[in-house]
Amino acid sequence: MPTPESEYFLSRKPKVPPTFDGVDYDDNRAVNAAQDAILREQWIKNMMARLVRDELSKCYWREGVNHLEKCGKLRERYLELLKDGKVKGYLFEQQNYIKKP
Repeated sequence: MPTPESEYFLSRKPKVPPTFDGVDYDDNRAVNAAQDAILREQWIKNMMARLVRDELSKCYWREGVNHLEKCGKLRERYLELLKDGKVKGYLFEQQNYIKKP
């Protein structure tokens, strides 16, 4: 059963999608909210990769010589998460925003 989210957590949670699409760059609050949402999504992916890595190391230790058979799903999931698991920041997405006419 998931833990209920507190009022403070809900107030700090970003209310915008993690992208700069549709953001008015003259509105500093909207730009900062988009930047915050992008960084939060990147950290969530990073933490997911860390959790899967910890479970994979436990599986390797627990299974011993049979780890290639028993831990295959965790290994594949970890390799998929590693592709997106790096925190890159928001500058690349912000600098490459193409304003549509």
